[in-house]
Amino acid sequence: MSGQKKMLVAVSVAGVWTTPESPRALDEPALQNPVRLPKWLMSLTITDKLDLCDANRLQTQVLFGAEVIVTGESGDFAQVCVPDQKTAKSPLGYPGWVPKRQLAEPPSSYFSEGSSAAEWVEIVSPRAVLTLDGQPELELSFMTRLPYIGREADRVQVATPLGAGTLPAQDIRLASSCPSVDAQTGERIVDAARQFVGLPYLWSGMSSYGFDCSGFAHHMHKSQGILIPRDVSEQVLYGEDVSEDRLERGDLLFFARDEGKGKFHHVGIYIGDGCMIHSPDSRGAVEIVLLAEHKLAKEHSKSRRYWSGKPGAS
Repeated sequence: MSGQKKMLVAVSVAGVWTTPESPRALDEPALQNPVRLPKWLMSLTITDKLDLCDANRLQTQVLFGAEVIVTGESGDFAQVCVPDQKTAKSPLGYPGWVPKRQLAEPPSSYFSEGSSAAEWVEIVSPRAVLTLDGQPELELSFMTRLPYIGREADRVQVATPLGAGTLPAQDIRLASSCPSVDAQTGERIVDAARQFVGLPYLWSGMSSYGFDCSGFAHHMHKSQGILIPRDVSEQVLYGEDVSEDRLERGDLLFFARDEGKGKFHHVGIYIGDGCMIHSPDSRGAVEIVLLAEHKLAKEHSKSRRYWSGKPGAS
């Protein structure tokens, strides 16, 4: 394949793998179209989940309808970059490999390029069921984003990689109605995060089927119209530096090894009263903890705020 090509994700959630050889036999349900994500997640043992990280298998995930830039191919896999996941790894977006069967050509009008009036729908419920041809078809994740066509009673019409479909109006918002960044943005970040308490952690997870720590922080900010880097190591470099005595709800708390002196490896969201909400590790689920009593308390070494002023490197 020569050059670059825009494609769309055609499954509810696609894994972006490190190499075409990274998936294991047990990962086959996650490679199919339609993807069988619940079956895959239920089959994974703690050891299986840890191996996604320890063996550097999975890089990130990308949601239905999202744009990827295809830069190459190998066998049944396409080499891609994900434009809306910022990273120093590539100026095109987060890189990795996705099964070709999980991608689709975009309809000619899908992106409405050059049209400032183009409207998009964003799913704001934890999940929502997309109906195609009058039949419920796909359960989509929180913050899945699709072009808006129109409204019929209690349903919203959207364009998708699989053709026109509808979503329950109660599960979506128009992207243009996302509140502007203001003094209440931090509160709204926390409110969005709280609905996922109890959701099991997933390494490289970027959906309401499972988040990793930085994916959780990334998505809660995205839900408020704020696009931050994908990974902890880069999230900590931007935004406004916040001292511990100035912490407000919605601030990000960063943790570094060697009691705060080493490599940054974890992030949580401050929710007030000395507590944070975070997606902890492969043995746990999204939880609210008292920071002073948490096992990582001594590793908390930096806090950042992305929702006041313009984020920028400091």
